[in-house]
Amino acid sequence: MATKSKTNGSAPFADAPINKSLSADDKIALLREMIRVRRFEQVALTQYQDGKMGGFLHLYIGQESVATGTISILGDDDHVITAYRDHAHALAVGMNMNECMAELFGKATGCSKGKGGSMHYFAPDKNYWGGHGIVGGQTPLGAGLAYALKYQGKKGACLCYMGDGAINQGAFHESLNLAELWDLPVIYIIENNGYSMGTSQERSSAHPEEGLAARAKGYGMAWAQIDGVSLYEVRAGTQEALERAYNESKPTMLEIMTYRHKGHSIADANAEKYRSKEEIKKYMDEHDPITFWKNVLIAEGHITEADAKEITKEATKEANAAVKFADESPYPNVSEITDDVYWEVDNNTEAGRTGRHFFG
Repeated sequence: MATKSKTNGSAPFADAPINKSLSADDKIALLREMIRVRRFEQVALTQYQDGKMGGFLHLYIGQESVATGTISILGDDDHVITAYRDHAHALAVGMNMNECMAELFGKATGCSKGKGGSMHYFAPDKNYWGGHGIVGGQTPLGAGLAYALKYQGKKGACLCYMGDGAINQGAFHESLNLAELWDLPVIYIIENNGYSMGTSQERSSAHPEEGLAARAKGYGMAWAQIDGVSLYEVRAGTQEALERAYNESKPTMLEIMTYRHKGHSIADANAEKYRSKEEIKKYMDEHDPITFWKNVLIAEGHITEADAKEITKEATKEANAAVKFADESPYPNVSEITDDVYWEVDNNTEAGRTGRHFFG
């Protein structure tokens, strides 16, 4: 029922079937995706500091391998839903930097028409259901997406992401109960960066020695803990969970160990107080997923340092172009402020006109 990884190297995970099928171009594309995420986040940070954005901004710097690795193996009937640190997942499913940056700027050309901001990216056409600001609020929705897949007889799964702090929410445990009771093809992914906002895991979450995912034992649910540094390991562990969802319609809880380089959000002024500078530097120097993957590809003979620098240069150019696009885009019209709140109203259905909903 459970596995717990102890390594952060490429072997034996490089030999996992899902990884052996990767071509050199595929591997380089994964590096490119992680670098795109990082440059998008770094450029977004500078724009926020320049006053171009309002509201919250939760950066994904340091965690790039999680969203990139897990989403890289999804199929047409797989779905994604996540919390408020959602930019990387959006880019990983295929959303472009322009619509994502414009949303941060509150512009009408943003993916949520400038009304959602950083925490509420959506792309239903790409099976991406957000972006949710309420801690743990996406977890019952993830179970619901999985229920819909099962009800429709589709061979798919829902990847539902959360931070380590969300595992203490009641709604999450209700979701686990239903997922196991009803055999739902949902994969709950805990992106464990060690801190619930500014509180360490040791001070915030009681858990078995094996880790947070071991809580799944209380529901008889399969679980695994994964070292998030290696894309090979992330992909291999996710593939096992997907096969369980596809072939058995059973849920899984994955805990992927990672680390954020920045604060919980831009408003986190104490990021170097509840974490020491030495700790942050150690993770940046020794556990950076982009550096790790770049070194793997160099060792395998697929790229050189110069190639990696060129990829970074291209990603920077793309992110800067997205800023220009966002800057030049219009703000939403005030007349549209009540649009996109209720589907029934927008589509002028009887329920929308009368305010009455009937369930048969």
